[in-house]
Amino acid sequence: MSTQKAPQKRRQTVPRIQARKGGKKPLTMLTAYTYAHARLVDAAGVDIILVGDSLANVCLGHETTLPVTVEQMVYHTAAVRRGTDHALVVGDMPFLSYNVSIPQAIENAGRFLKEAGADAVKLEGGTEVADVVRAISRAGIPVMGHVGLTPQTVSKLGGYKVQGKSALAARHLADACLALEDAGAFAVVLECVPSDVSSEITQRLEIPTIGIGAGPGTDGQVLVFHDVLGVFVDGFEPRFVKRYANIGEQAVKAISEFVQEVQSGVFPGPEHGFAMKQGEGDKLPDVLSDSTRGAVADGLVASETE
Repeated sequence: MSTQKAPQKRRQTVPRIQARKGGKKPLTMLTAYTYAHARLVDAAGVDIILVGDSLANVCLGHETTLPVTVEQMVYHTAAVRRGTDHALVVGDMPFLSYNVSIPQAIENAGRFLKEAGADAVKLEGGTEVADVVRAISRAGIPVMGHVGLTPQTVSKLGGYKVQGKSALAARHLADACLALEDAGAFAVVLECVPSDVSSEITQRLEIPTIGIGAGPGTDGQVLVFHDVLGVFVDGFEPRFVKRYANIGEQAVKAISEFVQEVQSGVFPGPEHGFAMKQGEGDKLPDVLSDSTRGAVADGLVASETE
């Protein structure tokens, strides 16, 4: 019998992620928001776990990502980090956490690493946030960019629409990505961008691109945990999502069976309970009676500690 241990999978790092640029094995990224989510995603071998500000939608029930706070994001990122052994953990910087001033942006980004143990942060925007990305990067904090459909500025975009559909709009996206690369971003997410545009941008960048609704020409792909598993039975499903399971339907079925079994007396059965010590059941009526309560109290406490 061999006594050799199976090789341990190394933890992903920013340099290892960057080294996957243009490789034959695309990067994989999935969101997670809790310790339990992280354990599942990490065990499946995903390269990057994004603690997305989509937390606001899928966990807190908001219609947009805007209400989620830095404190909430740091809290959930810390939980995800505790549940991760191998994947790179990226914390999503929420709305107005990096837009007010560069010092505030550096401080908020630093909290993700210092308090939550994240490996990097992600923020939305292109040329307009390049100076912020540069400052955060110079502070020693790895930054992932995000262009195309940026949910934090969805009001400005006029809704959840595909970006870069014209040649001029595509040029603006390319310029934004190049600005982020020049500012020190180690990777960039392309969301809801035409496939040919994302492919062209990917070829022009030296950093990895990770697509969501951006076709197969990027260096990697990202989806939301709840979309991949079909957690919501009545939620909207974007066109770019592929549902790999229907956990929501299975969960409703299982919980319905629990309700029915409890109401019909099937659960709990004898196998789900515990028994007293041998002979102790015969003493129970007297021990519980009012006439003997005071007399046996001391003995009851003593027997429970034996």
